[in-house]
Amino acid sequence: MGAKKSARARVNRLRELIRLHDRKYYVENAPEITDGEYDALMAELAGLEDEHPELVTADSPTQRVGGAPTEGFRTVEHAVAMLSLDNTYSPDELRAFDARARKRLPDETIEYVVEPKLDGVSISLRYVDGRLTVAATRGDGASGDDVTANIMTIESLPLELPARSAPADLEIRGEVFMPRSGFEGMNRRRTENEEAPFVNPRNAAAGSLKLRDPEEVATRPLAVFCYQLVGPGAASVRTQWDAIRRMSDWGFPVSPDATLAPDIDAAVETCLGWDERRGGLDYDIDGMVVKVNSLEQQERLGSTTKSPRWGIAYKFPAESVRTVVTDIVIQVGRTGKLTPVAILEPVFVSGSTVSRATLHNADEIERLDVRVGDTVEIEKGGEVIPKVARVVRSERKGRPRRFRMPADCPVCGEPVARLEGEVDTRCQNVSCPEQVKGRIRHFASRGAMDIRGLGTALVESLVAEGLVSDYGDLYGLRLAETAALTRMGEKSAENLLAELEESKSRSLARVLHGLGIRHVGARVASVLAESFPDMGALASASEEELAEIEEIGPVIAASVRSFLESPRNAEALHKLEAAGVNMRGGRLGARNTELSGLTVVLTGSLEGMTRAEATAAVTEAGGRVSSSVSAKTDLVVAGRDPGSKYQKALDLGIRAIDESEFEKLLSNA
Repeated sequence: MGAKKSARARVNRLRELIRLHDRKYYVENAPEITDGEYDALMAELAGLEDEHPELVTADSPTQRVGGAPTEGFRTVEHAVAMLSLDNTYSPDELRAFDARARKRLPDETIEYVVEPKLDGVSISLRYVDGRLTVAATRGDGASGDDVTANIMTIESLPLELPARSAPADLEIRGEVFMPRSGFEGMNRRRTENEEAPFVNPRNAAAGSLKLRDPEEVATRPLAVFCYQLVGPGAASVRTQWDAIRRMSDWGFPVSPDATLAPDIDAAVETCLGWDERRGGLDYDIDGMVVKVNSLEQQERLGSTTKSPRWGIAYKFPAESVRTVVTDIVIQVGRTGKLTPVAILEPVFVSGSTVSRATLHNADEIERLDVRVGDTVEIEKGGEVIPKVARVVRSERKGRPRRFRMPADCPVCGEPVARLEGEVDTRCQNVSCPEQVKGRIRHFASRGAMDIRGLGTALVESLVAEGLVSDYGDLYGLRLAETAALTRMGEKSAENLLAELEESKSRSLARVLHGLGIRHVGARVASVLAESFPDMGALASASEEELAEIEEIGPVIAASVRSFLESPRNAEALHKLEAAGVNMRGGRLGARNTELSGLTVVLTGSLEGMTRAEATAAVTEAGGRVSSSVSAKTDLVVAGRDPGSKYQKALDLGIRAIDESEFEKLLSNA
């Protein structure tokens, strides 16, 4: 009994020491012991817990990565709704926000707290009796996904709070993010392991929280800053500034760059100052958050159904950086389109290192007058896709040659052509290896046949080894030859063949989308599939008959007929049919989903799927995707930075949902 009591005392002491040093290292950035000494403490604690399993607790430092992979995330209702902030883009709009606040609080002094707006994932943390019990994503604002096991892997976040200092029931709001240094290191390791690197830190953080395996999440360099107290735990706090200090005292990581501003002018000055200094941070911010400091004033200002009236986001202008064009190369797509791409001296912009930027076509190159050796300014469209915004002519040295589109395809050597009335130059050889690989990747994509495991590297190998020359060949793959490919093996090959078998039952709309016919996206594919009973009937339809179908028209009709009349395409379709791929269409009258018959508009950036994938999902659920908001619109799906379409929907009283609620609708479809 004495030995057990001694072990319990030592375990408790070790946990206190480890939590102290976690705070010193991750929160205060002032470590007091070496990594070796820290590891020794952890090893001793793990050893004692192995000897005395009854002493193991859920909040022990050894249990940060303790859960088995989960099958799915349960839904958690937020005690206090997680609202999103309205955006502003200029000092005048910030002052207009202040004017609205002062109108509701006449003759009162309003202080503001200005905090960096992290480009991460919002999270709600619930502590009961000093222990982390639930962590949930924002979701639709009313409820989110329970990601507690994943959040517990974040080293800087306390799992247990200091005794007697924190309220018994405490809810904290924060932002999970990935520091730039950790992101770059992780991408280097992924590249070395021949894994696809992440696009930017925000996507990496969001994707990490969606992983089912906490062991894998623990390998990701996630961090968190806490910014708000809500619920009963905020009762004794009078201001936002006090809340930040209180959270820091309890051991929560908070932004060291929050500022108390006596009025809106000082708040505006702080925002403008950070626009110039944000590049020096080790994490991405896309703006600043301005909040009324007094919590009592916040209460009186209240909220709309979507956003608080006491806080607003100031979004920075698109970041622009300079670099040098070292080369211009041609990229060949699945339709034969030749896209010129600028190869750049690597430069960090809006959250990621950029070394390539599309130049779109010959007309764009001529408009920019960009040449090899030029200094250019790079921006990110929607903070995602890098583009050459302009050439810095004053930096041009000598007289570099203008770039000319090649007369022959750089991949297969066959002639290229630019058809009258088009801006794109295309390779005319449908057997061009790059076109073949591109068509197969598109066929397997999530919005089309959704063949998981058929990624870029595997497609490269399949084409290089001569195992496939079109998507019809995929269904003739054999286990032995597939398993023999580099980095495959028998298990991976079995999984791929199982995915191919499952894909045979996809709808005709998905098959048509996957074929990659020019001008035939997810919506048009759905219209065609509903208009004909099967692929044979579609193949027999004349161009005039196709053009008469609503939403088709002469251009799409000509493209469909041209595709179906090609002997090579007819051969690929025959292979698909012979393999048992579904070729039956017609309107699905029996299916009834929440999206059936609805006209849906997609706006903003979606994290979990591409626009094409979302369109295909809506179409398959019986809805119709429109490009513009009107009185006929039934539903707007608002992703990140939704813009004017979202505002128009609100003005017209049209129902608008976020991506989380959209996914729930699809899952019930």
